[in-house]
Amino acid sequence: MRVAMIGLGDIARKAYLPVLAARSDVTLSLMSRDADKVRAIAADWRVAHAHSDLDALLRDGLDAAFVHAATAAHEELVTQLLTAGIPTYVDKPLADTAAAAERLVDLAEARGVSLMVGFNRRHAPAYAALAAAPRDLVLMQKHRVDLADVPRTVVFDDFIHVVDTLRFLMPAPVRDLRVDARVRDGLLHHVVLTLAGGDGATACTAIGTMNRVAGVNEEVLEVSGQGRDGQAVRHRVVDMADIHIAEAGTHTSTRRGDWTPVSDQRGIRQAVDHFLGALRAGRVLSARDALETHRLCETVVQQVQAAG
Repeated sequence: MRVAMIGLGDIARKAYLPVLAARSDVTLSLMSRDADKVRAIAADWRVAHAHSDLDALLRDGLDAAFVHAATAAHEELVTQLLTAGIPTYVDKPLADTAAAAERLVDLAEARGVSLMVGFNRRHAPAYAALAAAPRDLVLMQKHRVDLADVPRTVVFDDFIHVVDTLRFLMPAPVRDLRVDARVRDGLLHHVVLTLAGGDGATACTAIGTMNRVAGVNEEVLEVSGQGRDGQAVRHRVVDMADIHIAEAGTHTSTRRGDWTPVSDQRGIRQAVDHFLGALRAGRVLSARDALETHRLCETVVQQVQAAG
């Protein structure tokens, strides 16, 4: 398969490039508007095809593309790729507004072309396993050392992972939400999202928090509930690596293997496998569900801005 990586920032180089470069079934092309940068990275990874222009890249012929460019460039790049009939994987977010994301999803479906958003946490083993656990209450925290920023940037570029993970793990559709936040001098310091779903015996709650001035980079996910046997159980995952299970008054802890690649731990390789596996099987992937996450993020932004 002829596969392009467009955009060569930190995540692309550290997470996706090692995965794609290691695949024997992929002939890789790299693209960055910084010609010197793309040539240097291509040389380091022994990639023969390097471009600084999308039209030239498309003329080479592609079977798929991975977009890791800056968020502001996503809509234009993805529109060109989908219009050219190229199955496209986009590192989150698809766009920085729900309206732009919807335009791209509609275009992909009209063209009959696969479009996937890189919500890697859905594929991270420690998180994916929780989809089979009791999930009456889902709590997720994702914090940063000191990165207060404008609300739309925080929500769509970072908090979106929290929003999508809550949606992924909630056992019932969202029927209600609440947003609380602190904004100072136009910058979002922290945000709390509460989602409610189900009703009566099926009621569930999901709470996501992000503190951008927390003094620590940390991600903690807790899922708890009662199983079919009535036994309560809580799963706690720290930084997608440490897993703690509490049940019937006992605690067990496990940690990923010392030699487990970070790309496997964080679901990057599995997400890539899912996308390229669908392409090989002739299945068209839809980003319609991912659009719902973007719509929730738009609501969060609007409520934060209105309160600030």
